Amino acid sequence: MTLGKGDGIINIASNHSVDETVERLKGILQAKGVKLFALVDHSSEAERAGMKMRPTKLLIFGNPQAGTPVMLAAPSIAIDLPLKILIWEDAQGKVWVSYNSPAYLQKRHGVPQELLQNIAVVETLAAKAAG
Repeated sequence: MTLGKGDGIINIASNHSVDETVERLKGILQAKGVKLFALVDHSSEAERAGMKMRPTKLLIFGNPQAGTPVMLAAPSIAIDLPLKILIWEDAQGKVWVSYNSPAYLQKRHGVPQELLQNIAVVETLAAKAAG
């Protein structure tokens, strides 16, 4: 499985299993007061449907204090917010942390430069979870 070939997705290797990386990210979000809106366990849902899928989990999170000004300035970004981080295992057993590049989102939706920091936090969160 390959992601991120010039499509605005950033992939960083995790030093932990999928579950450990998820727990690390959940802890970081909680410590920073960021709301976890949903955790989608794609691999468990696949198993329930009778299919096998490597561990794959999507965390959807955000902070209305940061996201609302971005959506007011660039309403179409609401399709990409709240922020998301995908934590998944490839065919070789390597775990990856993937997210939309803030620069890609800025360009895609015309987010003003002064609001880029409101979505760029995803980079720090992903790096800390993977580390």
